[in-house]
Amino acid sequence: MTISGVVVEIVLVVVAAVLLLLALVALRRIQQLRRGGVDVALRRAPTASSADSGTPTASEDESGWHSGIARYRGDQFRWYRVSGLRSGPNVTLDRIDVEIVDRRPPRPTELHVPGATVLRCRTPGGTYELAMGADVLTGFSSWLESIPPGRSTGYRQAS
Repeated sequence: MTISGVVVEIVLVVVAAVLLLLALVALRRIQQLRRGGVDVALRRAPTASSADSGTPTASEDESGWHSGIARYRGDQFRWYRVSGLRSGPNVTLDRIDVEIVDRRPPRPTELHVPGATVLRCRTPGGTYELAMGADVLTGFSSWLESIPPGRSTGYRQAS
């Protein structure tokens, strides 16, 4: 076998591995949607100084958004990144600790589903922005508001 034949075989193995990885990611997304997941894009919120200025830069609009699947599990909203192979949730929001700070439509440079809403949510673990369609927003709001009896705190919206 010649050197060029070995190189071709290596390239074919690498291409096959990449295609297999893409197939696994697609299969994972399908499985999560079948188990009751909802599509939610998530990112850590930009710094307070840029958010207060009112004019975010293009890189702040576009950076950090990750597509994912979210599922409700009791008092937790568990978000799984679509492109990752991690078995556990990437972000977990506890219903008691979530505070909706702001709500806005997506900016023109943000590519979200039509009719999406971007929520800025503050938690003890940090501030996140969640982009979700109208039906997912309805479910998320209902989940926040429906705290079990006997709990002293519940759905909060910053004033």
